[in-house]
Formats: sequence, structure tokens, C-alpha cells
Amino acid sequence: MTPSTVYSMMDARRRDVSIVTVKMLCDGLEISLAEFFSGEEFADLEQEIQ
Repeated sequence: MTPSTVYSMMDARRRDVSIVTVKMLCDGLEISLAEFFSGEEFADLEQEIQ
């Protein structure tokens, strides 16, 4: 994964990061998708996308 991809994921205006991109990030960080999505940031999200 290129640094520009990681930086673009951090852009607050971008809301369409694919699960494939998240999986590649997790692989690079040597964590599972379950570990990634178990963070507090995801616990309070609404189900529906506005």
C-alpha cells in the first residue's frame, strides 16, 4: 500500500474506503479485520449511511 493511499484514507472528506483497502492496511499492520473494527470508533456508528 502506498503512502498516498494511507493519507487519502485519513482525509475526513473521504467516506468511501473499500474493505479491500482496509484489509490491505490490516495486513500491513499485522492485525485482523476483527481487531480493526473492534475499536470504539466503530461501536457508536449509526447503521445507515447518510
